[in-house]
Amino acid sequence: MIKNEFAELRRRWKNDYNAVSTIYGYYINSNKDIISSFDTSLGVMDPSEVDMYLSILKKTMSGQIGRNLIDIPFTTEQVEGSEEHELLMKLKDSDLRDKEARDALVARIVPNVSFDEDNFLILMAHDAYDIAYRDSNLEDMDVGGSEVYKYFLCCVCPVKPPKMKLQYNGDDGEFHTTSTGQIAASPELGFMFPAFDDRSTNIYNAIFYTKKPANLYQELLDELFHVEQAPMSAPEQRSEFQNVMAVTLDEDCSLEVVRMLSESVRDKIENHEISKDPENLELSISTVGDMLQESGVSAEKVENFTAACKERFGEHAVLDPKNIVETKKFEIETPEVKISIAPENSHMIKTQVIDGCKYIIVPAGNGVEINGMAISLESIE
Repeated sequence: MIKNEFAELRRRWKNDYNAVSTIYGYYINSNKDIISSFDTSLGVMDPSEVDMYLSILKKTMSGQIGRNLIDIPFTTEQVEGSEEHELLMKLKDSDLRDKEARDALVARIVPNVSFDEDNFLILMAHDAYDIAYRDSNLEDMDVGGSEVYKYFLCCVCPVKPPKMKLQYNGDDGEFHTTSTGQIAASPELGFMFPAFDDRSTNIYNAIFYTKKPANLYQELLDELFHVEQAPMSAPEQRSEFQNVMAVTLDEDCSLEVVRMLSESVRDKIENHEISKDPENLELSISTVGDMLQESGVSAEKVENFTAACKERFGEHAVLDPKNIVETKKFEIETPEVKISIAPENSHMIKTQVIDGCKYIIVPAGNGVEINGMAISLESIE
């Protein structure tokens, strides 16, 4: 799925904009027991309550693709006859009305989820989208399309323990203690099935959501989807990429090479944003190899780099540029010193050998401060 497709679906998760009829919920305690379960019609809810439920569920389609939103592909064998895919299809085709299937899904989730707050809430809802036709300007028209996209969202929310507060009482004009009660927080994880690719149903993919990119809940992913190769979190991808760079480039992994690679990746990201291309920006391993060669790395080491990347990420892997290179800052760190500079100014940092010692040089002009105090450099010769 691409950014525009997530946005198209997210717009539906408001009261009166969707085909959601029922919210299903399971409240789980710290012993992993189901305290309560419910299925409540939106028609009997207060509108403000409906908005809160839909807002929570909508968060499972938020965040950055490749960081918070992870594509989960199914193999042809899984689609044709696996238990995990059959369960997801039962849930989709029954509009979540199949209680046995819902209970089976919850039974897979509960043992593989834990939070500091202990208790948690599992929410599910089903929607059916009569996909709108779009004109040549990609604007939705008022008529439906030829396909109804049926999908469901499932999310897991920590439940915060009650806190005592002072609350104003209008009857006596005083403040008295009151409990906030158990409060459902924003979801930490969730998923959508099936995916919405090219504005059409794709039962070969699910989309997994994690609030924290560093935590992909690998055990849960395996239990729900039986993935052949566990996806790496965004921090893991960057760490693996950096390790491959350091090992295969060796002494060629210099400040200048890393700076030029960062600049090339940042340029591609900026050009992609300017072009407003709806497709997600991805880099092939060979493209990154070409960037390194243009930065002065030898052909032999570039070949070693691409081979190591293919081994670690997959033969035909594509890389999310924001997951492999830091684009918001350019930071240099030694055991004693840390230098952070805006990426567009990274060309100012140089290396130099002075009296046999290697130095990282930062030019100093006017406006130099130490701990907020302006200092003069006039005495330096």
